[in-house]
Parts: sequence; structure tokens; C-alpha cells
Amino acid sequence: MDAARRAARKVTGDGWDAAEYTGVAGTRVHAAVLGPAGAPEVVCVPGLGCSHRYFRPLARWLAPAVRVVAVDLPGFGRTPGPREPLDVRGLSLVLGGWLRATGRGGAPLVANSAGCQVVVDLAAHSPDLVGPAVLTGPTVDRHARSPLRQLGRLLADVPREHPALALVQARDYLTAGPRRLAGTFRHLLADPVERKLPHLRAPTAVVRGGRDPIAPRPWVREVAALLPDGRFAEVPGAGHALNYSAPAELGGIVLALLAERAAGRRGGA
Repeated sequence: MDAARRAARKVTGDGWDAAEYTGVAGTRVHAAVLGPAGAPEVVCVPGLGCSHRYFRPLARWLAPAVRVVAVDLPGFGRTPGPREPLDVRGLSLVLGGWLRATGRGGAPLVANSAGCQVVVDLAAHSPDLVGPAVLTGPTVDRHARSPLRQLGRLLADVPREHPALALVQARDYLTAGPRRLAGTFRHLLADPVERKLPHLRAPTAVVRGGRDPIAPRPWVREVAALLPDGRFAEVPGAGHALNYSAPAELGGIVLALLAERAAGRRGGA
């Protein structure tokens, strides 16, 4: 870890081991860290309006074996954003700059929902920064790319999630504010993610909850099929936010991908 990054670390009181603040593209990107030093790192990228808090259940499950770094994208969580909401390319450029600045280029990435669009866009312009990936509940289904249909699916998912998730999301949405949420939502709907999927060449697990109305099975299978090295997985009975409501099941998929990467490195040594 370089001196600048080390100086930016702070102990937190919210269930994470530390917080990092890194200067990137005119802002200070916040990331929460949980897990033993020296363990393999995984970078988590949250969905629309959400912050590092959204990944805490998954981080706690992985922490005995993995060091989880959950990043806040500009305008969300503890990372300040510009007055005008960034589009998907803008968000991915900041994520890429942060990966470079912290020496995490090529790290395994775990993204949920809109975070998947950011990771896929990053792979389109900076493939060297993207390691093995887990895309959970990827958006936006190209067969339902309208505000009303997407909002209807969001509402349908609410009773299928862990009750505590509503409190976490309410806090994060208040932090972001309605203007930023609405503007980012419009950018997400306009993003042709399906055209960029072939650029994500790293091994990628594409996962959905069995009861997820936001990322239906046909769409998620299509996402996996468009990836050069994609594989589909489903967690029965789960909703959209697998990282919060089904951390053990999702964590098992993450560990399997890490084991596959380690085996590949040993085989190539």
C-alpha cells in the first residue's frame, strides 16, 4: 500500500475495519474495508443509490477468508459527487481511476444491479482493470427498458428482500437525494449494456435470485451468453439484493471464482 493511501485510512465505528479516502477525478472516493490484512481482496460495486453499507452482510460472511473493499461511487454514500449526476461512463471512469490509484487494477469485482453496468462499461474502455467478476441481478433488462416497467419491478421486489434492507436503502437514498437518483436512473435506462458485454473477457459468474423481478431469468441468461467467459447461476427463493439477503449463497459463488483464479495461477506458474 502506498503512503498516500495508508495516510487516508481511518478506523470506522460502523462494523467495518477501516475506511479509505482516495483522491480521484476531483473527488475523494470512499471505500469501506473488512477482512484480514494479506487476504485476497474483492472489490464490491453497489447499485443505484446504494453505498458500502449494502454489502456489509456479504462482507461479514467473506471476511474470515477474504478482504472486502466496498467502494462508494460519486454522489452516493460517503463519496461526494458533482452537481449533475454522472452517466455510466462517468461512473466507470472514476471507478477505473480509483482502481489504478489504489493498486487494485485486475482485482475480482462483485457488483449488484446498476453496479454491473458500471463494471461492464469499465471493461469496455479499460479491460486491464477488470479481474474475475460476479454480476448479481444485472440491469437494465433490454426487453423492459422503460421507467414505468422498471419502477414496477423495483416495487415488486421490496417484499422479497430482508426487512432490514429497507432501512439501509432509505438512509442511502436520502444521502443521494431525489435529483441525483432520478438523473442516474435516466442514464442507466439509456445505457446499451448488452452491446458492451462482449468486452468483459474475464471469467464472470452472472447470478440472480430465483424471485428477482428486476433481473428475470431470460435476461440474466442472455447476459451470461453474451460474455466470452460467462456462466449463469441462480439462488432459489432470493430477491434482487443477494449481497444483503443471501450472503452465504452469494459468498460461496465468490469463493468458487477466487479458487478458480488461484488454481489458474498455480497452473500457469
